[in-house]
Amino acid sequence: MRKTLLTIVLMLSALLPTKAHEGMWMLNNLTPETVKLMQALGLKLDAQGLYNPNGVSLKDCVVSFGGFCSGVVVSPDGLVFTNHHCGYESIQQHSSTEHDYLKNGFITHNRSEELPNPDLHVSFLLRTEDVTERVLGAVPSIAGERERSEIIDSICTVIQNEVIENNPNLSAIVSPYFQGNEYYLSVYKDYKDVRLVFAPPSSIGKFGGDTDNWMWPRHTGDFSVFRIYADANNEPAEYSEDNVPYHPVHYAPISMKGYKEGDFSMTVGYPGSTNRYMSSFGIYERMTGWNAAMIQVRGVKQEIWRKAMDADADTRIKYDAKYAQSSNYWKNSIGMNQSIEKLKILEQKRELEQKLQEWVAQKPAERAKYANVISELKNAYENRAKVNRAFYFIYESFFNSSDVLQTGLMVLRIDPNDEEDGTKAVKQLIDSYENININLDKQVFAAMLKNYKEQVPDYLPETYTQIDSVFNGNIDAFTDAVYEKTNMAERDSMLAMMARNNNEEIMGDPIMSMAIDLMVYMQELRGGVMESSMTIETNERLLNAAIREMDITQPYYSDANSTMRMSYGIVSSYTMSNGQNSNYYCNPAGLLAKAATQGTNPDYFMQPEVVTLFAKGDFGKYKDKRTKDLNLCFVSNNDITGGNSGSPVFNGKGELIGLAFDGNWEAMSSDIAFDSQLQRCINVDIRYVLFMMDKWGAAESLLKELKLK
Repeated sequence: MRKTLLTIVLMLSALLPTKAHEGMWMLNNLTPETVKLMQALGLKLDAQGLYNPNGVSLKDCVVSFGGFCSGVVVSPDGLVFTNHHCGYESIQQHSSTEHDYLKNGFITHNRSEELPNPDLHVSFLLRTEDVTERVLGAVPSIAGERERSEIIDSICTVIQNEVIENNPNLSAIVSPYFQGNEYYLSVYKDYKDVRLVFAPPSSIGKFGGDTDNWMWPRHTGDFSVFRIYADANNEPAEYSEDNVPYHPVHYAPISMKGYKEGDFSMTVGYPGSTNRYMSSFGIYERMTGWNAAMIQVRGVKQEIWRKAMDADADTRIKYDAKYAQSSNYWKNSIGMNQSIEKLKILEQKRELEQKLQEWVAQKPAERAKYANVISELKNAYENRAKVNRAFYFIYESFFNSSDVLQTGLMVLRIDPNDEEDGTKAVKQLIDSYENININLDKQVFAAMLKNYKEQVPDYLPETYTQIDSVFNGNIDAFTDAVYEKTNMAERDSMLAMMARNNNEEIMGDPIMSMAIDLMVYMQELRGGVMESSMTIETNERLLNAAIREMDITQPYYSDANSTMRMSYGIVSSYTMSNGQNSNYYCNPAGLLAKAATQGTNPDYFMQPEVVTLFAKGDFGKYKDKRTKDLNLCFVSNNDITGGNSGSPVFNGKGELIGLAFDGNWEAMSSDIAFDSQLQRCINVDIRYVLFMMDKWGAAESLLKELKLK
């Protein structure tokens, strides 16, 4: 019977528009056809139940978590569920060798134990408005790309300031959609007192590590719990002991009933960035430029970090979050390049571009503005290829590696005329020293200098002239001299130098001198290809418009841009890269099988007491009635990307069934092209979350707060 129902659902999808299940849709701009399709798949809510700026709707329980992840409010007292890797940095900041919350987890049994996180905030979307006419109406038809950009920035700033000038608790941003063909205003309320409540040990929250990252089946309990606090009027406030738990407009009800294959699933969150409409030339540049730099440079850096982290517990705590962040998109870049080639995405894009040229040729007078789009894109990308490759390698090698060098770059970015932002930047600068191992940093610094010269010998900043002339090309000797003489290697010496406020001393510091050299050189590289980049900006926007105009009957969604989006789909297995058909969920047997290999693979480390907990098989009310087991994670064909981490996964009633935390290896090119057969969203089952809170954490008060049915 289950297979029959799934077959019906899949047949229905095939009869509906070709973009079924694809898309990161704006909740305020859903077409009636899209809503009908979702309801046919199992959605029980109407459009207003999803988005209602003048009333309560599903959007009101979803938050942007820190501006880099998503989360969901699950209780009347402001509890927020998000991913473990989203809360990782906060957990790390509270960890030490004496209290290793990363390794051992963190549990509170009363609210006085909840830990504040001064740099963390959550944002609630209040409304989204179409301001396209006002923004683009201010741009003269004869404006060039640079002038167009300046005018748009100005009018967007005016619109944003109109929102916040009378309400300091609001934030507003006007974002481009469809490559800048449309503009929408999003208005948020930001809460700045967010406290850590619960985190499983990393052997659960990060189980599988690099080995399982982007892979299915997955057994990771990727969740953490925070609480939002507010003032006595339920309004945003800076951290204070007098603050009280926030009472949300709406919180997500949690479903204990689970799901079966073919059931409707929906994510709502804040996906970061996709490039589904990018030209074939842009995709090729992504592969050979940005991705190639990430793969090569991060591979070198991570090998150095990993060796030091494995040798010393304190170094592991300091570098764990940095390593995880670095390796995540290192592996993503590897998989993306492989997937682009395997799925022949470049060939598909070229076919579309050929079709577009034929469409233009049918009515050349009416479509004259699109006549040279493809040829101009080709020439512009070719003109900047070598310089852009150097740019990406410089960024990865020097702006994203040595922490001490990054402190110098941070100093250069501090605006002395902006007191508020300057204060925040200085605090961030001071805090960064907590996670630096100076000897390890020296190794990375020297390795990056050597590696960059090997990879990009034709584009060398002035620093290399100094290495050759003063140190006879000896990078190790140069590194020793820099770290011996700089005031930037230690927090106290940096603060003392900044307090003396001697500009000549600051700018003459060897780290600061190198930072200035790199900043200047990066600007020179950018300036040298500015004309090509402006041409690309113009024609990628025209390409986007032309694609939509060529098939106006098709519903189109905009690329992700860190604003709230919804994706819909079904719980669905798929054929994996090894040719085997996956199950749609995974269970403790698979987790225990992996944990049994932890002696040879540290990514599968699990504390003995946690192994015992799962081996007992006492899953109680968290056991699935269909599988007769504890479902740990499941896959659905929802359309997600980075930033969706922590997004709630809802069933058709708007009840929480899981948290999205990853994509799958077979569809690593999904930021560029969606493949309905392969793309899957990997989700942690909400019952796995509750099981850990109950049986491992004994967090009875939190479970009562969730109002479970």
